[in-house]
Amino acid sequence: MSEAAKICSELIRIDTTNPGPGEREAAEYVAGLLSEVGLSPVLVESAPRRASVVCRVPGDSPDALLIHGHLDVVPADPADWKLHPFSGEIADGYVHGRGAVDMKGSLAMTLAWVRQGVRPRRDLVLAFLADEEATGEFGSRYVVSEHADLFEGCSEAISESGGFSVTMPSGVRVYPIGVGERGTAWMKVTAHGVAGHGSKPPVDNPVAEMARALARVADYEWPIHLTPEVSAMIRELSGVLGMEIDPAHLAEVPPKAAALFKGTIRNSANPTMLNAGYKINVIPGTAEAGIDGRFVPGLKDEFLATIDRLLGPRITREFINFEDGPSAPISGLFNELCDAVRLEDPLARPVPYVMTGGTDAKSFARIGIKGYGFAPLLLPTELDYFGLFHGVDERVPVEGLEFGVRTLNRLLVSDNTS
Repeated sequence: MSEAAKICSELIRIDTTNPGPGEREAAEYVAGLLSEVGLSPVLVESAPRRASVVCRVPGDSPDALLIHGHLDVVPADPADWKLHPFSGEIADGYVHGRGAVDMKGSLAMTLAWVRQGVRPRRDLVLAFLADEEATGEFGSRYVVSEHADLFEGCSEAISESGGFSVTMPSGVRVYPIGVGERGTAWMKVTAHGVAGHGSKPPVDNPVAEMARALARVADYEWPIHLTPEVSAMIRELSGVLGMEIDPAHLAEVPPKAAALFKGTIRNSANPTMLNAGYKINVIPGTAEAGIDGRFVPGLKDEFLATIDRLLGPRITREFINFEDGPSAPISGLFNELCDAVRLEDPLARPVPYVMTGGTDAKSFARIGIKGYGFAPLLLPTELDYFGLFHGVDERVPVEGLEFGVRTLNRLLVSDNTS
């Protein structure tokens, strides 16, 4: 059996649902795999059972590359799945289960490569982290604030959300390489009003005020803003498709191509939670809601000004999580990542990619580490990869994992020109 598939399966069987049982058992499993090949992993616990593992792999140069990923996963209801989400079953050429894509499959590729015992051309720092599926408070944020010394010499990093194949109608396989992320603005918003009996004419109903405000937020059409990184992707995709892509007319763009940039050409704000009242015949004094806001790098002030205008003067807001969007240059390591996939796949067309959501790269940017999205996978044409993130029946192809191990070898080993 493929070692990457085996490790992925065993990681999936360890329930690391967030919120839930914590990552301690998975961290101990990872630390054991690293110790077996003579490495010295460091296990740190930010709170009971909220554990992460960091390990340095000596290479030919002390200029270190960080490879990081998260051990936690989002919840999964077994009733919705064909196979149990924590079975880790290997069937029909896939490893099945919650985290197969996001991101225990990627961790398994890294571990399988490291366990081969090949000396990398530069030091590697491996970080297997808690809490990415929340804010990173118990994972990446904790290690960069309390254990920054473990990342000495790291100026660049690779992690999730990039390096996977997307087959275009022409047969060309596009590989988006992550060079940035939108910023994150998770907000709790509150309407204050006058409590009273539900049968009487309202004086100031905060539920109604909140409903009107959220409708304005949800219905707003944000203007298009193209960053240099997104513009570069659109130019590359235009060349691949043989057409001039107009971001304002996405209906004319093949869906697989549009999916790579349509979420990053503008800001977004989605109401996601509501909480008001305690009895049907009582008008409450307050109403609360949650909004998942994301903003294009460089547009933080414009985003917040628009949100305040849409909410109106009677709604207050506070941040649950707020971070600027990090970016990395389309040069240097980016070119090495492109070369690695081209060497392994002659049909590869790497392109720069900006992620709609966020990763632990935001935390590492705080200590000056530039992050790239690169967890290489060769995927079947028919597989809806984007739909598997946090989706039902999550799975990753075994052959894709093996491709990832070989591509990492292309990237990390000195003599890799053929």
